[in-house]
Amino acid sequence: MIKSMTGFGRESYSCQNKIVNIEIRTLNSKYLDLNLKLPNFIRERETEIRNIISAELERGKIEVSVSLEGGQSSNVVINQTVFESYFKELKLMSEKMDNPFQTDIFSIVMRFPDIYNKEQENIDDSEWKMFEQHLLIACNKVNEFRLSEGKILKEKMEENIAKIRTLLDAISPFEESRVASIRERILKHIDHFLTDSQADKNRFEQEIIYYLEKLDITEEKVRLLKHLNFFNDSLDEPKSNGKKLGFVAQEIGREVNTLGSKANHFEIQQMVVNMKDELEQIKEQLGNIL
Repeated sequence: MIKSMTGFGRESYSCQNKIVNIEIRTLNSKYLDLNLKLPNFIRERETEIRNIISAELERGKIEVSVSLEGGQSSNVVINQTVFESYFKELKLMSEKMDNPFQTDIFSIVMRFPDIYNKEQENIDDSEWKMFEQHLLIACNKVNEFRLSEGKILKEKMEENIAKIRTLLDAISPFEESRVASIRERILKHIDHFLTDSQADKNRFEQEIIYYLEKLDITEEKVRLLKHLNFFNDSLDEPKSNGKKLGFVAQEIGREVNTLGSKANHFEIQQMVVNMKDELEQIKEQLGNIL
């Protein structure tokens, strides 16, 4: 079952007079690239959250954002040491410059954000269990989204494979004329060799071997067909495996290239170009498959 790496999931729940929102967005990436935005109350559980996300979503560029609505997650207190330091420095500066502040120094210092400390409220076990439960729900929503996107990708790649198969079948009508053309060239070289006493025997043998190797493309066609079937079978496997499909696509490309180099026939080479175009579309889709 094909699963895209693009996904989205959102889950909200109420806990102690506040609403907790969990939002997960995923994009394609070769590895797990996890970015967490957590409020203070849950930050101490970052390691557990990372473990859950990596187990449920496997890989991709994943952004997890947790936010609060209502309630108080922390108590604000003034850092007296920082406050006194600012106050003394500003007062000393005012005296040195003989330019007293027009407003109260106290009110100015209170505007500095770093004089405030937040007493973090640690999440208890019951709150964590509730958060973990809803985090898993959000992950399930992402996976459902990924499966929906994966279905679209699968249908597109099946179309690409079907077109390559059609192009492969279309090669057969040109086989007879292609073989006849190669046979004609071989006979021409044989006649030249037999009538020319100065002909290079080694060069003649090399050319004969070259044409004989080019003559038969049956093996490449059979291997290509098997790779196409294997690709379709892999699309229907229970687990999404983009890397495996990528390896099969490489083998398809190898056989298509060999067909093109051995055919030495204009119409067949045109079909090979179209096969490469379909294969390139497959590779683009594979970049977004888990």
